[in-house]
Amino acid sequence: MSRKQGSPKQALPGVGSGTAILLGLLGVIVVIGLWFMGTYNGLINKDAEVERQASNVESQLKRRADLIPNLVATVKGYAKHEKGVYENIAAARSRLLAADVNSNPREAAAANSAFNSSLGRLLAIAENYPQLKADQNFIRLQDELTGTENRINVARLSFNDAVKDYNIAVRAFPGNVVAGISGFSRKDSFEATEAEKALPKVDFE
Repeated sequence: MSRKQGSPKQALPGVGSGTAILLGLLGVIVVIGLWFMGTYNGLINKDAEVERQASNVESQLKRRADLIPNLVATVKGYAKHEKGVYENIAAARSRLLAADVNSNPREAAAANSAFNSSLGRLLAIAENYPQLKADQNFIRLQDELTGTENRINVARLSFNDAVKDYNIAVRAFPGNVVAGISGFSRKDSFEATEAEKALPKVDFE
């Protein structure tokens, strides 16, 4: 008596075609979720780096602005009648200290440019006062201003690099998809104006 070969195929217990499809869809959702999370976190990190570099720029701007009261006091000791110049630099200093590099770098750059212009006029007063030019406190402040200006330029370049990296991530696919959904938008850089590129003259030798 011969025995029948083979046996009917049976589905795996508890796993039907509908369940398999559901598991497949769930797997796709998990993969998309992980991708979205990773891209989102990447944008967050780049945004945080822009904020950190903006803070560095503001720190250097404040460092330079803090030198101004002493500089003005020194100049006033020789030129008390230059009231308009002192008022202008005080207003420019206040505007610079109020600027927010992270949220509005264009306004911060404009404030810095106006400050540089006022500072240049203040320093130019020394041309008419040989004793002021030779004042040791004035000379020391000149050196500090020059060093701070260099640090500002370095910090600004680092900020602009961070902004460029962030903007590329926001605009390039697939990051632009996550950026659009999550509300990330392009940022402005801190661009030096032509007047700002010409550093204030602080060497009267």
